[in-house]
Amino acid sequence: MSRLRHSTSRSKSTFLLFFLLLLIGSGAAAFFLFFEGEKPKLTLDSPQTYLGAQSMVEISSADGKSGLRHLRVRISQGEIAEELYFEEFTRNGFTGMVGQPQKTVKIPFNPADSGFQDGPAQIVLEAYDYSLRGLLKGNNTTVTRELSIDTTPPKVSILHSEQYINPGGSGIAIYRLTDPDITSGVQINDRFHPGFLVGDGRDDTFICYFALPYTANQLDTSFVVAVDPAGNKTQLPFTVIFKKKNFRQDKINVSDGFLDKKIPEFMQYYPEMSGTMVDKYLFTNNEVRIQNNNKISDLCGSPHKQRLWESKFHRMPGSSRAGFADHRTYFYGSKPIDRQVHLGIDLASTRNAEVKAAEKGIVIYADYLGIYGNMVMIDHGQGIFSLYSHLSQIDVAPNDQVDKLTVIGLTGTTGMAGGDHLHFSMLVNGVFVTPIEWWDQHWIDVTIEDPLTESRFQ
Repeated sequence: MSRLRHSTSRSKSTFLLFFLLLLIGSGAAAFFLFFEGEKPKLTLDSPQTYLGAQSMVEISSADGKSGLRHLRVRISQGEIAEELYFEEFTRNGFTGMVGQPQKTVKIPFNPADSGFQDGPAQIVLEAYDYSLRGLLKGNNTTVTRELSIDTTPPKVSILHSEQYINPGGSGIAIYRLTDPDITSGVQINDRFHPGFLVGDGRDDTFICYFALPYTANQLDTSFVVAVDPAGNKTQLPFTVIFKKKNFRQDKINVSDGFLDKKIPEFMQYYPEMSGTMVDKYLFTNNEVRIQNNNKISDLCGSPHKQRLWESKFHRMPGSSRAGFADHRTYFYGSKPIDRQVHLGIDLASTRNAEVKAAEKGIVIYADYLGIYGNMVMIDHGQGIFSLYSHLSQIDVAPNDQVDKLTVIGLTGTTGMAGGDHLHFSMLVNGVFVTPIEWWDQHWIDVTIEDPLTESRFQ
């Protein structure tokens, strides 16, 4: 009888232990499922420092465990407070990811509409998830950022603007700003050209070099634009008279001998070419040309901020074989197979003639580039660039500082060249322009130097 009572007591103890472990395990599982402790991720993407007259508050939020329960954005200044945004997300299920996994929000905000004044303000972001922690409210993340409200647009005074421009031509605008930290420049049609301090000791006067692509049929937009760090913008229009220009039409015969000589060169760099020799030529003259010009545009994207050049640009001696923006039709036999535009001037004298830097600057490219062959590009500062191609030899390297007339290489036939010559181009902020203007000291004086001098007395 004693043994039976002992056995029964031990069975009860075992059952109670099992039940206790089951409760503990269930509690742990429930805690793991419903009381996870990972806080939501919450970031203020914009603004970083300022709120302007027409601001966009951008936030990113995410929760990888239970999901977002709600998001809130508030702005306060003294006794003024406004809730810019609040959203509560519906629960979808009971375990796991039951809320919103992530959310990106863009909220337009005009401080004046809500009674805010220019000056310090505070923005608070708040996110909760669907965890049962925090007395069932969920894990919480709060981001607080001190900002400055600035709704006053920049003040701009135009001191000089170009009077005339034609397709493929260059021009300038000179203007004064109240704050040198403002981003500014000139908008010409759909292209923005950045402005730079003139560099003569004045800390409030800027110059912007701009250009009109050879493709332009009219001038729709021309204004100086200034944007401060708060995003406030001022646009001041100026009038430029558009002068239409007709470009030469030319015919180029593509021979079998030219193809036999050139296609193997291009195949080394573009092995994806296929088809007949004419197919490969067309691939080079089209697809490769686009790739090359995109690369050149990228190279012009971060110009040196100071003017490095001094006077008219040097023109290599020799005859001109092709002009800027010549419109070419390519023939194979008697059949037209392609049309392209020549974005430079071809100069030829003697074979392997010395090629010299047209003006002072910094070498930003010295390598092979498709249709241009061996090519050198020089940054002359403030958006002005020169390009030298088809070289047989390159004598400089990127980041080299060169003076005017420094030998940078020798003429040749690399790239899409039928004979030994230099293809010379000028670019303004990535726009190919006619070099003839930049070779002309009178044009330099009238267009740039005289206005710069006159602007000192305005």
